Amino acid sequence: MKSRTKNILMLIAIVLLAVLPLVLVNGEFGGADDAAEQLIQTIQPSYKPWFSSFFELPAETESMLFALQAAIGAGFIGFAFGLFKGRASKSKSQ
Repeated sequence: MKSRTKNILMLIAIVLLAVLPLVLVNGEFGGADDAAEQLIQTIQPSYKPWFSSFFELPAETESMLFALQAAIGAGFIGFAFGLFKGRASKSKSQ
């Protein structure tokens, strides 16, 4: 199988992996913190949290900060891979 055909098939698979859950899953995409809070309230309705936040961030800001954290992590991993690959190439050529 040609390299180009493999690349196209992998691209289609990646797009399907990203799109199909959004189309097929009928549910709300919420955070783990909210799910845990709801479960605790169901199990122990009289539970009072130990503390509360000074301020609440809007959902868009939380999503943006999470995406920023993921992007920084991906950049760091990409940098590390490139650094190690460059070092290996350099040591091979010498």
